[in-house]
Amino acid sequence: MKFFFLLATVTSTATAFTTGFAPSVVTKSASAFSFTLNAEAAAATTNGTDKKKVIILGGDGFCGWPTSLYLSDQGHDVVIVDNLSRRNIDTELGCDSLTPIQSPSEDMLSLSCRMLVWQVPTQVDTSCAQAEKVRVQAWKEVSGKDIKFVNLDVAKEYDLLVQLIKEEQPDSIVHFAEQRAAPYSMKNSKCKRYTVDNNVSGSNNLCCAVIDSEVDAHIVHLGTMGVYGYGTSGGEIPEGYIDVILPGGREQNILHPAYPGSVYHATKCLDALLWQFYQKNDNLRVTDLHQGIVWGTNTPQTIRDERLINRFDYDGDYGTVLNRFLMQGAMGVPLTVYGTGGQTRAFIHVTDTARCIEIAINNPPNAGERVEIFNQIAETRRVRDVAEMVAKQTGVEANFLPNPRQEAAENELDVSNKKFCNLGLDPITLDEELFSEVTEVVNKYKHRCDPTKILPASFWNKKRAEECATLDPTSVKVEV
Repeated sequence: MKFFFLLATVTSTATAFTTGFAPSVVTKSASAFSFTLNAEAAAATTNGTDKKKVIILGGDGFCGWPTSLYLSDQGHDVVIVDNLSRRNIDTELGCDSLTPIQSPSEDMLSLSCRMLVWQVPTQVDTSCAQAEKVRVQAWKEVSGKDIKFVNLDVAKEYDLLVQLIKEEQPDSIVHFAEQRAAPYSMKNSKCKRYTVDNNVSGSNNLCCAVIDSEVDAHIVHLGTMGVYGYGTSGGEIPEGYIDVILPGGREQNILHPAYPGSVYHATKCLDALLWQFYQKNDNLRVTDLHQGIVWGTNTPQTIRDERLINRFDYDGDYGTVLNRFLMQGAMGVPLTVYGTGGQTRAFIHVTDTARCIEIAINNPPNAGERVEIFNQIAETRRVRDVAEMVAKQTGVEANFLPNPRQEAAENELDVSNKKFCNLGLDPITLDEELFSEVTEVVNKYKHRCDPTKILPASFWNKKRAEECATLDPTSVKVEV
């Protein structure tokens, strides 16, 4: 079978979300970034299931790339679809990935060619094609497996998307193909409009393409915990649906109310409504994954060869909070904590992102069943407590900055993730030993850091911009 992927207030102690699960046993070799995952738990996600054909939309991104390698490594037939837009945003922002996926050298492909690692498409120019032959060989050397790449814009090239689905006949289509950064979506009107146009049009095109192709493909969408909002919920957030009592005492189970905190989060809420409509109207089979903040960089697949390295974003727009802290700590930069740091957020390691995708693929809803929703997280933590963990490890103090975001200064977050854990996920939780994996990546490539990109550069509204006006990007000094 085939898979398609479309292309991402904390408390002092972690909140557990399942009954009786223990953290995954993960160890790491400092010299080789080697992970030893709980082999039995990992095997449980594939044993007894058929290998599938999967199209991965957005397979060039931070989550899409390692997920593509993981599924290929598990024996699935993977087709990556990407228009390489994230690379264009690197150019727009003047900030490359800390890891050298963008700089060509004797043993490293340019970022503009990296996604062609498996099979060189005709759309790519000769220089990229030659580079990708190296990339293809790198994965084949370490795995013996092929991945096909197609350069396609899901939001704009509808006819090509329909044709691709007809030709590939995928069992599943994984949708990562969306602009994933909340700060970038709030940078200016252009970024707001682009985020809505790209994300919502892409999701709608995907639904229409599955219908027009007459292929019964299961759509797996990478959503966000942000659809629930980050105010204090007053209780555990269920997985997608909530029991309510309507006027007249009528009991009903409905989609959890949306409460987005950015334009990016608003597009994920609109996605959720599209999934509900197309499931009801056309019997599409859809799984929506409400994922927490992703941390970590490498996975057991990306560490096999340096040419397969994953991207690492450290800037104020695309860098996720824990990865930013770890980078700053390794480089002697005071940790950039926004506001009081009292925001509680959900976290998940990038390795578990890939594993959750496979679990979702292997457990699709039946035709006619409502949209399946999973909360894809390992745990929740308060941001200032995460900063304290990193500060303790690195000796770098936290710097509490004016908050560029319009959000509650303090919130609690209690979330259910029982579905994934009941299906065999043994989540990786925040651990100082695992922090060192990210720190080693930073130390190796810190000469590539542009310190002027570390402070926040996108502000939710004029008031937030005014409160942050004293921040001086040129004041940041790093230890090289």
